[in-house]
This record gives sequence, structure tokens and C-alpha cells, in this order.
Amino acid sequence: MLKIILCFILSLQAHSFVILIDPGHGGEDDGASSSFHGQTVLEKDIALELSKKIHRLLSKKHSSYLTRSLDRSIGLKERADLAEKMRANLFISVHVNASTKANSSGIETYYLDNHQDAVITKLEKIENKSLSGKDYVIDKILTDIVIRKTTKSSKKLAGFIHQKINKYVARPFKMKNRGIRPGMFHVLTLAKRPAVLLEMGFLSNPKERKKILSESFQESYAKSVVEGIEEYLKSLKK
Repeated sequence: MLKIILCFILSLQAHSFVILIDPGHGGEDDGASSSFHGQTVLEKDIALELSKKIHRLLSKKHSSYLTRSLDRSIGLKERADLAEKMRANLFISVHVNASTKANSSGIETYYLDNHQDAVITKLEKIENKSLSGKDYVIDKILTDIVIRKTTKSSKKLAGFIHQKINKYVARPFKMKNRGIRPGMFHVLTLAKRPAVLLEMGFLSNPKERKKILSESFQESYAKSVVEGIEEYLKSLKK
């Protein structure tokens, strides 16, 4: 009996951190799209596949959940409500980038903060477009409160994750490192906890799209995210 109780306690300790993985878009919201070998490739599908890989790896040591495990529509507030319901310690939103310029390339990792970058503003409009209705309006006061509460820890989390992505993905797959960046993404504001938004590369870039769709890329990327999260969690204990 004592052995069973001890195993239960150790299991609780091993799963003390709750992490919510958020595959971007879904359902009627395809996100970015691109044609590849006569087929249409959608951001929502890639984000879901990668999120599942991250989830599987994280589940070995932590309590990991997905905001969606199927191709279904889910609002930004619903995603954030799930984080509250599960009392998630961290929120990771997974996306694929796109641009009107076919040569745009590289990996980016975002955290919630103010900025004056016109390029980022364009991306924000794309990722925030599903936010609508009076219940979904984020006023400046709430945004400022969340920024003050989470920016430092979110930036730290973004740094650890991006460092691993640069090491295991950008360098071996010869992709541009666009760094960690501040962004006003409503899903991060609504999450109200340390959170990052990942842009794994550009679906609009033919060479980069091929890499993103490969199993080796996705496995390396998932591993990088998990290792980055582990480094962040270790830093909290110091």
C-alpha cells in the first residue's frame, strides 16, 4: 500500500506543470494556404500535426493538453478559457507564417508586449482576425495589466524555446533566424499567463514549405520546443 501511495506522489510531482498547446486556426479558419504537388496545404493542418508531436513529447513528464485535437473551429476566447479551466502554467500557440513575398523566410517566436513594428502589425491582423463580438473585445486596460503581469516570464520562455529551435532547426535546415519578437496577439492577452506564439516558417516560400512539411523538420521542431520548455521550467527552480 505504501509503495502505491509513493508511486502516486511521485507521479503527481512529475506532472506538476500543466502546459496547454494551442494549434492555430481550425475548422472554417484555414489560416495560411499554399499549393504543393497539386494539393492545397493549410496552416491549420500543419499546426495541428506539430502540436500533437509537441503534446506527445511533453506528456512523458508533464500534464499536457491541446486546445483542439481535431479540425474544428475554436474562438480565441475559448482557447483562453481552456487555459483557465485547466489552470495551465504555460500556453504555447503554434502557427505557420506566410507573406505576399515568396522569398520571405525564417523562424520567429513571439511573446506579448507593445511594439512599433509595421511588419509585425500585419501579422497581428491575420492572427487576430477571428476575434469579434463585444465579449471578445480586449480593452487597453486589460492588455496593459496582462503585459505587466506576463511579459517578463513570456519573454524568458520565448528565449529558451527559440534558442533550441535555432540550434536544432534553423541551423541544420538552413533557415533564417528572425529572433524572438514582441507582438500584440489577442490569444496571448486572453491567456493571461506565460505564453508564446510560434511561427515555424513561411508556407508561402516554396523551399521553406518543403522543409516544414517534412517529418524530420517537424520532429526536430517539436523536440526543440519541448527542450526549451524544460530549460524554462528548470530556471524557475533556481
